[in-house]
Amino acid sequence: MQAELDKLAGMVREARRIVVFSGAGISTESGIPDFRGPQGIWTKVDPREYYIDRFMASETSRRAYWQRATTMYREILAAEPNRGHRAVATLERMGKLGTVITQNVDGLHQRAGNSPEKVIELHGSTLYVSCLSCGARHTREAFQPRVSEDGEAPPCDQCGGLMKPATISFGQQLEPETLERAAEETALCDLFIVVGSSLQVYPAAGYPLQAVSNGVPLVIVNHQETPHDGYAELVLNASSGEVLGPVVDALAADMTPEQVAVPN
Repeated sequence: MQAELDKLAGMVREARRIVVFSGAGISTESGIPDFRGPQGIWTKVDPREYYIDRFMASETSRRAYWQRATTMYREILAAEPNRGHRAVATLERMGKLGTVITQNVDGLHQRAGNSPEKVIELHGSTLYVSCLSCGARHTREAFQPRVSEDGEAPPCDQCGGLMKPATISFGQQLEPETLERAAEETALCDLFIVVGSSLQVYPAAGYPLQAVSNGVPLVIVNHQETPHDGYAELVLNASSGEVLGPVVDALAADMTPEQVAVPN
């Protein structure tokens, strides 16, 4: 794989505005389970339980949802950014990163050192809760103690509406402003790197193809094959840490500490 790593290092060295598109695979190295992998969440839980209409349907469904969401929230709090996350943060300090477009809801890119304004969270964040009626938003840290062990969550303080983790469930509309910003950043990049995504969920999976249509090189780092592999200039079937870690370390070795420490 060394030849592929050397090629990627050369592409990153020449790039000036990289988009890193991350999926659940980058966070499995931190102990957070993915959804579609061999040991993923969908092998243990019916995906239909995560549809917004189930959440809206009954108190019983909402309590079950909150119990699952609480378990995942605790797993996320216990997780730490891994070598892949830290490498992406280093790209920002090098001035190479345009933005991170992530399908993840765990906030690990920010905890690794990426500026919040550099991270576009397509599917929301589990670190916040919001009202489905009026949109009132609170930190999960402040709200979670008000959720009982059997999943009973209080209504919105402002309008009495249903409160839910600020993540996008199946059947729930993604924020148009978020999608538009991701498209704008994709149009501006000169290298598009996919890390840990199966590229099966749209509209998210459309951004790599947008980059290719603009003549931008596409790199895919993922353990399994993806539907977009044929469009990529480089495909590495490995973990983010195994790929981005040594590539970014090698580039950082060629720079002064001051260069590495200056954010874009």
